[in-house]
Amino acid sequence: MKLYGPAIVEGEQFNCITPMALVSVKNKYQVVIPRDVREAVGVEVGDLLEAKAEAGKITFTPKSVVDRGIAESLADFAAGRSHGPFKTHKELIDSLHRESAKTRPRALSKRKPRK
Repeated sequence: MKLYGPAIVEGEQFNCITPMALVSVKNKYQVVIPRDVREAVGVEVGDLLEAKAEAGKITFTPKSVVDRGIAESLADFAAGRSHGPFKTHKELIDSLHRESAKTRPRALSKRKPRK
């Protein structure tokens, strides 16, 4: 439902120049954001919204969250746990081989090669 012009809420009159969408609070305190509002802001399924209570109003602000893996990588880089820069691709590949050798499990016993 959209309201245009003056709206009356509990005896007070508000002059509304732009259309106002009304939503209701469902039994689990859920609200549905109207399509025109979602499209105007660019909110899509799966987006995160920051909810705030300000001066008797509830505001939702779209937020982006950095993926946990990216956050860990940034923390590693800030702590100096990074490699490079490399002058050539050979230096990069050699570094990758050295680092992977550190994490590779060592064989406990030497087996005879199969014939």
